[in-house]
Amino acid sequence: MASALPSEAVRALREALPGRVDAGRDSRAAHSTDRSGTRGAGIAELVVHPRDTADVQEICRIASRFGIPLVPRGAGTGLAGGAVAGSGQIVVATDRMTSILEISVDNQLAVVQPGVLNGDLNAVLATHGLWWPPDPASKAISTVGGNIAMNAGGLLCAKYGVTRETVLALTVVLADGEAIQVGHRTVKGVSGLDLCGLFVGSEGTLGIITECTLKVRPMVNGVVPTIGAYFADASAAARASAAVTASGERPAIMELMDAALLEAVSDYTGEDLASAGSAYLLVQTDGPQAVAEAERIAAILRDAGARSLDVTDDPEAAASLVDVRRSGFLAVEARGTILVEDVAVPRDRIADMYDRIEEVAARYSVFIATPCHAGDGNLHPTFVLDHGLEEVPDDVWDAAGEIFAAALELGGTLSGEHGIGLLKRRWLGDELGPRQLDLQRRVKEVFDPDGIMNPGKVFPAAQPA
Repeated sequence: MASALPSEAVRALREALPGRVDAGRDSRAAHSTDRSGTRGAGIAELVVHPRDTADVQEICRIASRFGIPLVPRGAGTGLAGGAVAGSGQIVVATDRMTSILEISVDNQLAVVQPGVLNGDLNAVLATHGLWWPPDPASKAISTVGGNIAMNAGGLLCAKYGVTRETVLALTVVLADGEAIQVGHRTVKGVSGLDLCGLFVGSEGTLGIITECTLKVRPMVNGVVPTIGAYFADASAAARASAAVTASGERPAIMELMDAALLEAVSDYTGEDLASAGSAYLLVQTDGPQAVAEAERIAAILRDAGARSLDVTDDPEAAASLVDVRRSGFLAVEARGTILVEDVAVPRDRIADMYDRIEEVAARYSVFIATPCHAGDGNLHPTFVLDHGLEEVPDDVWDAAGEIFAAALELGGTLSGEHGIGLLKRRWLGDELGPRQLDLQRRVKEVFDPDGIMNPGKVFPAAQPA
């Protein structure tokens, strides 16, 4: 089938990136979906593979000249359809931009290209006694640039922050091909507006990140005590986690698994995880005071009604417990087609949010397993549907909409870490309101006046005046 792109544009791209313009149907189709299962309208026309900032500038200049939409993409591990391409669009894949350009132990920073995998970066940093904290479930296969574009989170956010807290500066190529540097190599920097922060979490709608200056930390060494506590139900476990937060303790990991998730993981692993209770709280401490902190947290959990509680400082046993939590996605995915959602509420409202999710699940007769980063209030209601479904049924979206509304009602947000992408854009106005939604659209227009950067993502279609 003939490409929808002007032949002159395709020729210019092939000349600018010889051997790195992929028109194969399988590749184009693979880049037209992501881990969420969302698909674009049609499939991408081309997948281009730049190697540096200059290549990305050439791509943007050509696209701008011909008005061709661009979809920046890392590893495609997103769960909101943020890097999904469709007909008439070109994917800018950063998978060959994998250089670690600088590691400065003195300044505790690293400069890398966006296609570097989290796991690969941390393997290299470890040889210098350093570490980059962002810890999404996909950390072994997700890219630094993707983490930044989505402001990714993970299990360690409560203590070490989301990706935003680890980004010092960025090189970004704008839609017209101009490269700009935003942010600072210095720890402090308040010259003008924080454009670096604006690009973090922008989901590729403002420009394409080509270099990342990251704040890294000394590795955390020593004993890492891990606590596993069972509770009567998710609400009880959530109240216990809120008590830990209120006490001033800051565990590195505090994760909650509800009864549905315990059931799914038990089926998946063959290990009985639900014999002692209907909800499980996993807590891990680190640092110089890790042992004493774990003892204090264990006392709080007992006082909060833990039915059983185990503490281990054996590294293998601790890693095994954390892996059980990390296996949650695979466990529910094995049960059928899944819709993984993402809301966050104030930490003292997690119990209320679990109550609302359970009520929605019962009323719509749908299986919802909900893991929670209890240390920061981020819940992932995961709808498990019949195998083979290619589209989420309307009634499931209705159920999801009620969960989103409940999160907003409880003072929370539509997304703690997955982003808005395609899947949640219809609800964005419910959180932002018309004035802020309009301001955000206008910000995008300043950076991308022709609307070629990841069009259709994040923002719902504007209503006629």
